[in-house]
Amino acid sequence: MGLKILLTCILLLCGFGCTSNSKPDQQITVRVAAYNVEFSKNTSPEQVGEMFKPYKLDIIGFNEAPNGDWTARVGKVLGMKYNYVGRISSANHKNKYKTILSRTPLEETEEHKLTGRGWNPASAVRAVTKIQGTRIAFYSLHICKSGSKDGHAYKLATEVLSNEKTGKVIVVGDFNNQIGDAAIKTIEKKGYKATWQDLQIDVSREFTYNAFDPQRNFGVIDHIFYKKASGIKATNGGIIELKRPLSDHKPIWAEIVFLRDLEKTQ
Repeated sequence: MGLKILLTCILLLCGFGCTSNSKPDQQITVRVAAYNVEFSKNTSPEQVGEMFKPYKLDIIGFNEAPNGDWTARVGKVLGMKYNYVGRISSANHKNKYKTILSRTPLEETEEHKLTGRGWNPASAVRAVTKIQGTRIAFYSLHICKSGSKDGHAYKLATEVLSNEKTGKVIVVGDFNNQIGDAAIKTIEKKGYKATWQDLQIDVSREFTYNAFDPQRNFGVIDHIFYKKASGIKATNGGIIELKRPLSDHKPIWAEIVFLRDLEKTQ
């Protein structure tokens, strides 16, 4: 009798464990990265592609990137065929465009111009892609440091992200603000969460700028955000430390788990 009771308890515990969380086949894992490449001043697109190879990425947001075929050339190295290049160069400088590189086709591509305190214009490029049948809106941006209501972050939060209809959203790029700044809190209040928290990375001890001059760094100002919802969490990622920097910024990446969009059955 004792053995039968023990086996029954094990089966019951297994049953409870299997139903308490979403099943693996209800989840998808999306690997993303962001990189301000400083208009490719100190690197080539092929070098950037080789650097990213080990991370097996699904989608990348570039900032301060050259226009033309630069992003496509990174994609050729990585086997990522789809890209979108914005038309607004940050502060109207040369070769400071925002771009998206994806392994899956991009739809609904558009660019949002942002103005406010500091240098202008800024922008965020947007595209929607389907990964394993699940629609995800992806933004790549480069904005200026600001306060809670006087800059690009406020415009992004109140005029762009507030109107986003896609349920699953990732926002990456060079925010020029640190976690805890008023501008970042404005974005967080709209329901967005930085991956650093899930990954338990203390960003107060790290920096993403300036990779060439660590003694004069500005802390972590490059981020990956996702729209908070049940079942979404960053499970891996961090700041990519390179022996020889390819830009004044360090690249960042994250692995984010989403609940799959399940087809409705009648």
